[in-house]
Amino acid sequence: MKSFFEPDAYQELQERLEKINPDSQPEWGKMNAAQMVNHCQAPVKIALGKSDINMKSNWLIKALFKKMLYSPKPYRKNSPTPPQFRSNGDYDFNEEKASLQKWMQELWEDRNNENRDPHPVFGNFTKDQWGIMQWKHLNHHFEQFGV
Repeated sequence: MKSFFEPDAYQELQERLEKINPDSQPEWGKMNAAQMVNHCQAPVKIALGKSDINMKSNWLIKALFKKMLYSPKPYRKNSPTPPQFRSNGDYDFNEEKASLQKWMQELWEDRNNENRDPHPVFGNFTKDQWGIMQWKHLNHHFEQFGV
């Protein structure tokens, strides 16, 4: 499984993000390109300990979904998004893309951090799990937009 923290995988994600533009259309789902790049910022900010999303841990959600976040099995198309992570506003694509690039760069620079804050819902992850989760989520949404 690829990891955000691997140089080739990180470079690939950056190149794929560059191919998305304001007019890119999703192959599935309801988000437009600006909403998608806004949405993709949240998990990166959580990994950096800079998220302002309010979430409560739920043992059932944790038991059912934690391993899925870093398993090799891809996310299902049209999987439901928790309300805290929904991006359905009117966003400026270029601003959101620049923000995602900034957060991705910050996480890349922090890639050797072995002591991340626990995820607000799922608790502790290893460095490897954090890297896989970030790659898997970004890959899912970049595939959603055909890149």
